[in-house]
Amino acid sequence: MVETAAKTDFWATGRRKNAIARVKLSAGKGGIVVNGETLEKYFPRETDRILIKQPLEVTNMLTNIDINANLVGGGKTGQAGALRLGISRALAFFNEANRPVLKKEGLLRRDPRMKERKKYGQKGARKRFQWTKR
Repeated sequence: MVETAAKTDFWATGRRKNAIARVKLSAGKGGIVVNGETLEKYFPRETDRILIKQPLEVTNMLTNIDINANLVGGGKTGQAGALRLGISRALAFFNEANRPVLKKEGLLRRDPRMKERKKYGQKGARKRFQWTKR
């Protein structure tokens, strides 16, 4: 009979616009690595870093967990939103007691807004070509 060890790594996926974040959460000292770089190096904007750390601060897990994330697609802000959702989902898997706290803050809900496609006969999604009367 083989004994099963306690699960140490928790995987989750987060999406926002065209960005996809694959997040691996494990017990540690609070390090966050994104695509092989530190959080500060990959996300130079302070607002993106605050957004990413929000689920960790809400659950008081900022110094207890190591996060390793792989981000693909989109821009920096979309990637930050995807990473936030991925971290939130991983924290919910890590400890079920975190789920109600994260849900109350709205961190487990995916943002459905996407870029609207360009329409033919127009300059963009909504903007029309300039019309001249004469």
